[in-house]
Amino acid sequence: MNNPTTSKGSVEPEKTKADQTGVSFCPACEILAVGTELLLGDVVNTNAAWLSKAMAEQGMDVYWHATVGDNPKRLANAMLQAASRSHVIVMTGGLGPTDDDLTVATLADTFKGRLISDVESEKQIRDFYITRDTPMNKQSMKQALRPDDGIALPNRVGTAPGLLWDITARVATLVEQGQMTLEKTDATTFVVAMPGVPREMKPMWLEEAVPMLLKRLPGFSSTGSDSPCRLYTRFLKFFGIGESVIATELKDVLASTNPTVSPYVGLSEVKLRLATKAASLEAAEAAFAPLEAQIMQHFGQYYTGKDEDTLEGSVGRLLLEQGRTIAVAESCTGGLVSARLTDISGSSGYVKLNLVTYSNEAKASELGIPADLIEAEGAVSQAVAKAMAEGIRQKTGADLGLSLTGVAGPTGGSADKPVGLVFIGLCAPDLLDATLVKRVVVNAAYGRHDIRHWFSQYALNLVRQCLAGQLPQH
Repeated sequence: MNNPTTSKGSVEPEKTKADQTGVSFCPACEILAVGTELLLGDVVNTNAAWLSKAMAEQGMDVYWHATVGDNPKRLANAMLQAASRSHVIVMTGGLGPTDDDLTVATLADTFKGRLISDVESEKQIRDFYITRDTPMNKQSMKQALRPDDGIALPNRVGTAPGLLWDITARVATLVEQGQMTLEKTDATTFVVAMPGVPREMKPMWLEEAVPMLLKRLPGFSSTGSDSPCRLYTRFLKFFGIGESVIATELKDVLASTNPTVSPYVGLSEVKLRLATKAASLEAAEAAFAPLEAQIMQHFGQYYTGKDEDTLEGSVGRLLLEQGRTIAVAESCTGGLVSARLTDISGSSGYVKLNLVTYSNEAKASELGIPADLIEAEGAVSQAVAKAMAEGIRQKTGADLGLSLTGVAGPTGGSADKPVGLVFIGLCAPDLLDATLVKRVVVNAAYGRHDIRHWFSQYALNLVRQCLAGQLPQH
């Protein structure tokens, strides 16, 4: 859309839609990462994912991600494109002392700013080296440069300050001069530039950039009862059901526009993301409730948790609630199930013993499995998985004995016992009529690392189903 103009044709940079209507607006935002190392794949851009989530929590709609290398011409083009469509441009990287750190200089050149050296930033840079008793290269002071009407954002961790710069009037001038066109409804544009190092960027965003930005964005309020901007999300997690089945069964739910419902496929689970903009958490919860009820009615038996919940956390919670204990004997997973269980704080209240009985000798000596059984059936077999589960439970006196024996690959498979095969045993006399053994085959193409994760996921889910009363032997 064209920018609003006066009768003389000049741009009105200060008026946003919010100013005209008296209501809050939700700014369109863009994340622009700078660094050739990102384009080459030498460094993974975790900043963009973190910022997207953090910005959504403030009610800022992130519509674009862009990455550009350390090239001033391409960087300038990316900046102009971002300014044409976004109210807030959040940049990471390119603020260091070297010649290829171009962010501030390119910003100033592109939007016609005059660079000065920020006195407070100079002091912080000097103090950084003094407190560490380290010589300071004079090139380090390059980091103190900022546009004369920009605001330096202190760096409490490293040496490179950030920058908050309102370029609204400058964008309006470029539009008026025909040097750029707008895709957004007005010229409102703020640039936030921060270091690319995550441990420096994150506190700078939360403690410095956000408070300053929220005060300056016209008509924007991310909190409060009158704000329509705050985005609330809820993730529902499922295991043992495919995305295609969910998409078919929940066609009407997925068509919802407020809240929106979107499926995501992870390594070994499907997530449904519910999202809505609301004035409060209570209002968001009220919007989520009927959709959650519909979803759970269809797939409650596959539900493993929400938001930050993990499958191992859900298992631990059920064990604690029921006052039960568990012991695990693993072979092919090499302690992965045990590690996941004990990653949960308080797991000493329900985990009795974890054994990695990788060799046949260990299975015999630690779990009392007869050597002739292993010889007759093979270490990877239903009979051995059953004996392992019963052996670890008898050895420890735990309420549940869990076992895994399988072929994680990439070698060791055969026609009848292929890579990706696992037998999972569960002995729980108080909950099951007999020891249960589940046979699972995972796609061998996943590779050893992911196959072992899948094995652990199936094992933990079997325990969850048992504790939740979802197994037929219950």
